[in-house]
Amino acid sequence: MPGEAVEYHSSRLIRDEFLMNIQKFASNIQRTVQQLEGEIKLEMPSISVEGEVSVLAANLETVEILEQCVINWLTQISTAVEGQLKKTPQGYGPLAEIEFWRERNATLSALYEQTKLPIVRKVLDVIKESESMLVANLQPVLTELFKFHMEASDNVRFLSTVERHFKNITHGSSFHVVLETIPSMMSALRMVWIISRHYNKDERMIPLMERIAWEIAERVCRVVNLRTLFKENRASAQHKTLEARNTLTMWKKAYFDTRAKIEASGREARWEFDRKRLFQRTDYMAVICQDLYDILQVIEEFYNIFGPELKAVTGDPKRIDDVLCRVDSLVTPMETLTFDPFSIQSAQYWKYVIDDFKIEVLIIEKEAKNFIDESFKTLRSAEAAFDMLLKFKHIRSREAVNRQMMMKFNDILAQYCKEIDIVNKIFVQNLDNPPLYKNHPPVAGAIYWERSLFFRIKHTILRFQEVEEILDSDRGREVKQKYLEVGRMMKDYEDSKYQQWKETTQQILPSLMKKSLLTKVSANTEVAAISDKGSIFAINFSSALREIINETKYMEQLGFPVPELARNVALQEDKFLRYTEGIQRMLDYYHLLIGTLNEAESLLLEDHSQELIRVFRSGYKRLNWNSLGIADYIARCKQGIGKFESLVHQIHKNADDIASRLTLIESINLFKYPAPKNEEELPGVKEFFEHIDRERAKDVDYMLRWYLAVGPLLTKVEGLVIQTNTGKAPKLASYYEYWENRIYEVLTKLIVKNLQSFNSLILGNVPLFQTETILTAPEIILHPNANEIDKMCVQCVRNCVEITKHFVRWMNCSCIECPPQKGEEEEVVTISFYNDIALNPQIIEQAVMIPQNIHRILVNLMKYLQKWKRYRPLWKLDKAIVMEKFAAKRPPCVAYDEKLQFYSKIAYEVLRHPLVKDEHCVRLQLGPLANTVQENAKSWVVSLGKLLNESAKEELYNLQEEIEVAAPWV
Repeated sequence: MPGEAVEYHSSRLIRDEFLMNIQKFASNIQRTVQQLEGEIKLEMPSISVEGEVSVLAANLETVEILEQCVINWLTQISTAVEGQLKKTPQGYGPLAEIEFWRERNATLSALYEQTKLPIVRKVLDVIKESESMLVANLQPVLTELFKFHMEASDNVRFLSTVERHFKNITHGSSFHVVLETIPSMMSALRMVWIISRHYNKDERMIPLMERIAWEIAERVCRVVNLRTLFKENRASAQHKTLEARNTLTMWKKAYFDTRAKIEASGREARWEFDRKRLFQRTDYMAVICQDLYDILQVIEEFYNIFGPELKAVTGDPKRIDDVLCRVDSLVTPMETLTFDPFSIQSAQYWKYVIDDFKIEVLIIEKEAKNFIDESFKTLRSAEAAFDMLLKFKHIRSREAVNRQMMMKFNDILAQYCKEIDIVNKIFVQNLDNPPLYKNHPPVAGAIYWERSLFFRIKHTILRFQEVEEILDSDRGREVKQKYLEVGRMMKDYEDSKYQQWKETTQQILPSLMKKSLLTKVSANTEVAAISDKGSIFAINFSSALREIINETKYMEQLGFPVPELARNVALQEDKFLRYTEGIQRMLDYYHLLIGTLNEAESLLLEDHSQELIRVFRSGYKRLNWNSLGIADYIARCKQGIGKFESLVHQIHKNADDIASRLTLIESINLFKYPAPKNEEELPGVKEFFEHIDRERAKDVDYMLRWYLAVGPLLTKVEGLVIQTNTGKAPKLASYYEYWENRIYEVLTKLIVKNLQSFNSLILGNVPLFQTETILTAPEIILHPNANEIDKMCVQCVRNCVEITKHFVRWMNCSCIECPPQKGEEEEVVTISFYNDIALNPQIIEQAVMIPQNIHRILVNLMKYLQKWKRYRPLWKLDKAIVMEKFAAKRPPCVAYDEKLQFYSKIAYEVLRHPLVKDEHCVRLQLGPLANTVQENAKSWVVSLGKLLNESAKEELYNLQEEIEVAAPWV
């Protein structure tokens, strides 16, 4: 915004002014400190100069010391002055000139101030009093010091008046600041020229102004960088080059304006400075900046031509992009220059670059005109092309291309004729089935479609009327005539559609309004409905009535007069919408509620359903869409549904309670086997099955408790439905039957699931119980034996199935347990679910399979025990007879040794056999058998030892007798 731009510019000026004042203040502080301390300090005399001057001058020794001190002063002053005269400004800008004089002023001022010290004055007075020869040399040095000090002080004072201007030129935030500074700077320089005693001569003023010109030129060189200039935004780049040129020309203009003022005054010395030194470089740079501005302007003009508008009209964006690439390449040579374009020495090279640029521009211009000629023969849109031509009247572009564009109005008219033909073709092809917008009714939608087509051609010709000469030509009049013919045909189509709709609406609308709220439909219709003795009802708000309401609204928007009855019905649309939505929600909710009932619950609530249907009945027998009691009817229906819903929810709650108890029954594990005492010791067979029976008995108590709770819950349902609590209501017969079937299913699933689970455990690889092997000569048997294990398994399975005997069946049409009945021979019979469940083929299959699997496992174990039969001689043979026969043979010791080795080896070998054998669920303990075999082997060893001992004894006695017989004297 303009106001914001001014405010922003003002804030920048305040900022620059503040920063320069801070810098100036810091410089003054530094200069004051330097003057107080001084870089060069005069060496003070080493003796005291207290007392009268005449007394001190009479003392030769004192005078001699003071003369030496004065000689040192003169040397210091002369050296300092000469050093300052040799110095030159450090830099090419005007600020360097100011700093140069400030530095000289600081140095000379410090020396000058020291010469005015009381002690220095007294020393000089003593020297003069003593008429020393140094007096002749002293005065010139002090005079020269004073002269240069005054010169530096005056220059600093006057240059300080223009310092702010110099800083703006050097450090200003933009060219705008420099432009505002140059005129006021020239006025300040004029005052310096008039008042100053040193800057009122050409030899001082020309170098200063030359420095200003150098600073301005360098500023332009820094800002206008050709390597980055063309990559910037074109508008900002143009603004930058324009401001740079204006700054350079302002420098020269301000000079001549001030010079004219000086000449007009007639009292001041004229400015007859060397213009070549001051303006040669800046004038040349201004020309370069103008060239750069022109280059950017040419590129902008080309981009104005080949913009998105031309792309949209011609439909050839690739060729336009190719042309723009050539336009962009115009500046490529300037971005890679090997010389400084702002240097006068490179003027000839720059001229070559500009000439090449102009030649390339002419080539692109020619190509652009050819492209425009070709493109306007294949226009995509007459209106877009027309808008583009009008735009080219107001935007800056290449003059030659602009003239070429303005000659294309005939091509636009030709394209417009094609567009009329296209619209007419679309209209004729879709007369019978026009494409409609979403939610548009057929008749009004067709008129909308026709008007949109007409607007496409009308909008364009209205735009053509902005340029009078287009439609006044022969081609223009021909186009206008074609437009009128197509428009007349579309208008006739619109009128016929409206008349047809108006007549139809007046005929059918009264009968539609007299229809009932609900209607009977076929049973297979997928609608949210209610049932009345096999019939289904749906909302009877005709789609034709909806369409008439919709058509009426759109017809009024289109500006057509509509029948009074249709308007009244359309005005009640919100009311009808509320009614239909209310009824539909009511029916949908009831349908959803009925859908939650199973067959048993539907029969249970049949009377309540019929009572609710009686509430609905007036909706299809008495009320129509003209009735005033529709809202009350919907409220009554909702109230009836709410009451019915409350009853359904209570029944469902009781059903959920029953189902939860049945779920608990179904989840019971009837084969809870004991956990092993440790990893090696498992429960025995008898202990295993007894534990299962004990746990099962506990679980059956829980199951019976849950089962017995079902009857009271069904009695509660009876109270909700028919307000009695007998437990045998005839109306609930089917409901009792439903839950009795559910209980049968649950018990069946319970038994099947548990038998399958137990069968899986039996066939699993985890042993559940253990049995032992014992030796009962002459056989090796299991303990308990296989028959006993089979019987325990069969009994366990039978007990599992027989738990259903505890679940007593209900009496017919009730939820009361059937009392025990007398059977044949006065036998009391309890009617339970066992009678049916025991006959279930799946249960029978599982009940048979489990003992078979147990028997198969035991057979495998017995086969395994066959390996131990090789030790049968140990207990099968009669040891006494065998030993007697063996001893009768009077075998040698070697034979005894062989026998002893054989039986000892058997005793050792038995312990090396595995003492545990796992076969699926059974663990066979072989330890007792192994111990028995080992003991038998050891008994044979003992018996052989006794025989060997007796045999040895006998032989020893015989030997003794033989010795006694042969040598009785011994």
